[in-house]
Amino acid sequence: MTRSVYVTGIDRGDGRQVVDLGMMELLTRQVDRVGVFHPLMHDGPDRLFDLLRVRYRLTQDPASVYGMAYDEAAALQAEKGTDELVSQLVERFLAVAREYEVVLVLGTDFHATQLPDELALNARLANEFGASVIAVVGGKGQTAESVRAETRNAHRAYEVLGCDILAMVVNRVAPQDREAIAERLAARVPVPCYVIPDEPALAAPTVAQVTQALGATVLLGDDSGLARDALGFVFGGAMLPNLLKALTPGCMVVTPGDRADLVVGALAAHSAGTPPIAGLLLTLDERPADSILALASRLAPGTPVISVPGGSFPTAAELFAMEGRLSAATPRKAETAIGLFERYVDTAGLLARVEVARTGRVTPMMFEHDLLEQARAVRRRVVLPEGTEERVLRAADVLLRRNVCDLTLLGDAEAIRKKAADLGIDLGDVQIIDPARSELRERFAERYARLRAHRGVSVELAHDVVSDVNYFGTLMVQEGLADGMVSGSVHSTASTIRPAFEIIKTKPDAGIVSSVFFMCLADKVLVYGDCAVNPDPDAEQLADIAVQSAATAARFGVEPRIAMLSYSTGSSGSGADVDKVREATKLVRERHPELKIEGPIQYDAAVAPSVAATKLPGSEVAGQATVLVFPDLNTGNNTYKAVQRSAGAVAVGPVLQGLRKPVNDLSRGALVSDIVNTVAITAIQSQPQSLSQAPSPSPSQE
Repeated sequence: MTRSVYVTGIDRGDGRQVVDLGMMELLTRQVDRVGVFHPLMHDGPDRLFDLLRVRYRLTQDPASVYGMAYDEAAALQAEKGTDELVSQLVERFLAVAREYEVVLVLGTDFHATQLPDELALNARLANEFGASVIAVVGGKGQTAESVRAETRNAHRAYEVLGCDILAMVVNRVAPQDREAIAERLAARVPVPCYVIPDEPALAAPTVAQVTQALGATVLLGDDSGLARDALGFVFGGAMLPNLLKALTPGCMVVTPGDRADLVVGALAAHSAGTPPIAGLLLTLDERPADSILALASRLAPGTPVISVPGGSFPTAAELFAMEGRLSAATPRKAETAIGLFERYVDTAGLLARVEVARTGRVTPMMFEHDLLEQARAVRRRVVLPEGTEERVLRAADVLLRRNVCDLTLLGDAEAIRKKAADLGIDLGDVQIIDPARSELRERFAERYARLRAHRGVSVELAHDVVSDVNYFGTLMVQEGLADGMVSGSVHSTASTIRPAFEIIKTKPDAGIVSSVFFMCLADKVLVYGDCAVNPDPDAEQLADIAVQSAATAARFGVEPRIAMLSYSTGSSGSGADVDKVREATKLVRERHPELKIEGPIQYDAAVAPSVAATKLPGSEVAGQATVLVFPDLNTGNNTYKAVQRSAGAVAVGPVLQGLRKPVNDLSRGALVSDIVNTVAITAIQSQPQSLSQAPSPSPSQE
């Protein structure tokens, strides 16, 4: 039977979308097909479902998501009674439940619904749906004692109405009260109570939302600038020195459009990072001269400058009544919301209470979820040498919002902060180091000179070498100042991994450094090696690649069944290339008899059970291989790219293996999501093996 979770509340303004989004994140880690059902909806666009649909690639027909409109429900209830209303909503819910493994039900919003006793209606629907309840209580602007009392009353109300209560979530409480509230509720409420502090960035409108709400005209700014959160408003009417004193990080400056001095001064302050602002809102329909706008665009490229016809006072009234909303157009807010949920909710404990069995399929989304979860479990620090690269900064933004790991960015500190400000990214406590100016440079130069003395490297020469960001980052890892390094978005593979070969070197049990890609197909994850490092490995090296790839697979939850690929299967072919693969297979069997391995074997016989039944009947690997080892780089690199492009697979990697400490390379075409995944993998690789070992795969992966 479908397991359903009903997220509801007791009043409006509880910020429940954080819980809706967090639960969707949690459920999609477990099952492939999660349905969504909104029993009652207001007219107009459903921003939350649009966000869920885009973020989680939902294919559900939007028409099936909604039970009925509030006005229709109110009329039906008045005419035919609550039983008839509930009956029709149950029927529509069951139509969704029949199609999905789990259904996330989004309760009513307690806003102008014209429904009597809305809490009781939500409880009745949850019971009729067979759904367990997560009840959300809003704590914004309330004292700690009133929040505690309201939460206890809410729990009692849903309990009396017969609901199966999974947990209570208290949201938007004052940060300084969070621990005390959580401690008192744990002793007073018999179900888990999770307390989430208020996060101003979630309630702050983006500049784009301000623009839309006010009907403003965009004079300057790009999409990145318009996506910035307006964390506050500073009204400029005084002289420039006084305005500069009033600026706060992330504020939006509101000033008459004829105050060119304030426009230029605020943007100059933003450019200097003291502080970075969200943008400027010009009133009175006054447009600065073209020369001023041209100067503004050069001072702070991408920073929004918008204009409205009204004066400052009516504009202020509209601004202060405005609140940001989660939507498909605000992906960074979604990352912040999920990060809050994951930080303050015991997700493992909550998932155990939901009792959703993990599906046999491992989708790309599940694999990516698991990476972030594992990385978060044991906090590590990853150094990113390409600190001024936009994609790296955007990835850092995601990693920070999701609380995945600690980060160090390398490069000119002023340039990094300016670039981050232009992108609307708050780097918070991220460590920024300029190798050219760092006090570590001398220490690293001496260390590198000792390591490379046999090559004639002097301290003077080493002093220049270690100013290179990749050498500096690698030395940070070697010296224990970082746990791993990720580079390569703008550097070649050689530039990224050569320092690791020279400084970190290979593990004692590894003959060579090699790589794998995690190929996330629609229903499973395969491991491809080596597709990035070794051009033409001999039999000994190929055996080493197989063993390393099996170990990497196991560490990330893929049970290793190794296929040593060739153009022939079994004993059907001969020649130097086939003999190399046959010899490598023999070496692995001799040295690691515990590993399941088959070779030589063709790709189709390795992954297709029907072909395997003909070519290698009875093999414990053929037809169900999970680790595919290619005979050379030409074959491996072309195959992974062909599968990635033709089959729509998500390729995560290359992940380097065989080094004493983790350093990973990025493709120069890497997307932000690729960088996020690679950083998570690097953090996991640096964790103690017993702590970072992924859960065993389900039987259908075997």
